[in-house]
Amino acid sequence: MRVLQQDWVAKWAVYSPDKIAIKEYETSRTLTYYDLNRLSNRLSHYLTEDLQICKGDRIAILAENCLEYIILFSAAQKTGIILVPLNYRLTSSEIEFMLTDAEPVLTLVEEKFISLLPPTSAGKIRPSLKIKDIEVLCDVQQHIAKDLSYQVNPVEDDDAIFILYTSGTTGFPKGALYTHKMMFWNSVNTSMALIMDTESRTINCMPPFHTGGWNVLTTPFLHHGGFTCLIKKFDPETVLHLMQEERVTIFMGVPTMLKMLTDHDAFQDAHFRDLYYLIVGGAPMPIPLIEIWDKKGVAVRQGYGMTEVGPNLTSLHQRDAIRKKGSIGFPNYYVDIKLIDASGNEVETGKPGELLIKGPMVSPGYWRSPEASEKALQEGWFHTGDMALQDEEGYLYIVDRIKNMFISGGENVYPAEVEKVFESHAYISETVVIGVPDPVWGEVGKAFVVLRSDTQISAEELLEYCRGKLARFKVPKYIVFLETLPLNAAGKVDRVFLK
Repeated sequence: MRVLQQDWVAKWAVYSPDKIAIKEYETSRTLTYYDLNRLSNRLSHYLTEDLQICKGDRIAILAENCLEYIILFSAAQKTGIILVPLNYRLTSSEIEFMLTDAEPVLTLVEEKFISLLPPTSAGKIRPSLKIKDIEVLCDVQQHIAKDLSYQVNPVEDDDAIFILYTSGTTGFPKGALYTHKMMFWNSVNTSMALIMDTESRTINCMPPFHTGGWNVLTTPFLHHGGFTCLIKKFDPETVLHLMQEERVTIFMGVPTMLKMLTDHDAFQDAHFRDLYYLIVGGAPMPIPLIEIWDKKGVAVRQGYGMTEVGPNLTSLHQRDAIRKKGSIGFPNYYVDIKLIDASGNEVETGKPGELLIKGPMVSPGYWRSPEASEKALQEGWFHTGDMALQDEEGYLYIVDRIKNMFISGGENVYPAEVEKVFESHAYISETVVIGVPDPVWGEVGKAFVVLRSDTQISAEELLEYCRGKLARFKVPKYIVFLETLPLNAAGKVDRVFLK
């Protein structure tokens, strides 16, 4: 079964040829939909005719956000070639694992990251080209006459357009297959949950090796004919300036980024007249931060997503941001869910259970990893590994990752619940709770705490604060004060390192 129209840029080149699709902030370069289609047609001819790269072959990319990346994406839609975005925050040996696993026929690399590439003599890793060479490739003389069209190579439902490697905190990373069908239905789900159309405008400062960088807003915007301004790295002053200058209508960020924006001196005088709302993912947005943005007239939409399913799976309407604090809202339109216990039975309302997801935006599995695919996908349901509960009104709440849970004295303890209590204290900026061995209780909690600047509090005072808000078995036995929490290569708190 073939998916619906896959060559989105070609369509918008007809409907809105002169409209700017992509802008690169650092260079001020722009591409209209007409030019984006023209250049991606040329690149498609070069890749398939000159380099003999075929549908299903992989091209790895080691680069930050740039116009060439978007041209390459459009060429992948046309040709059926699979893109493998690599994380430039990793070490050379970690990148070598991904290259060896994906077996790309070509690797495109930004010049500053060349040192991260392993020697081509290692394994089956193929030669590379510099990412800037795409501009040259697009202007190959023999393909100029072909820039108005390319005979699209039709794809099937489960044909991948990306292999997105997930964080390898518990072992080697797995390559999630992100398909053309997933991308289409993620765009449909996104547009039915948000205000998204041809007039939509956004800034993308999320890294391109992460599904958030591609599929939260960038690919839905390309599908709907919107405008995206690419930034290579998040910088509060730059983002605040561009949100106003580029008349941004939707902006996606994680709570840490949104707090950095409010903490910047330029925030007080900034206006957000065109901004419908902020899209928040990665972690719940603290209520005080929601209120700060609310005073600026900006609403907050929170949600939940995963690389393997979506990623835009749920949405909490801005009217419920405070009333239903901590909730991820309701499933998006074409998303089915259920919550099950360890025996596979659906749980009662208000009881935690593993969140299972079903729908046309679910991945067929992992690249060359049938065992992991079979474990994650059972009878069409994707097992997220997240514990969630649904209240009497149907609102969903993520309790914690199943693997983060520990058992103290026979009772399940979900660190996320304990962390929320800690972070409700005025003196605490961030905290992480893990389970550590205990001779009496089996496991007990250990909290790593980062205090806000110019504050001071003792461990015993914090424990006393928790005792009034948590059951005794949930209160950590140990507290360690840190200046910052360690992060892994994906930018998430490194719980394995803390353990």
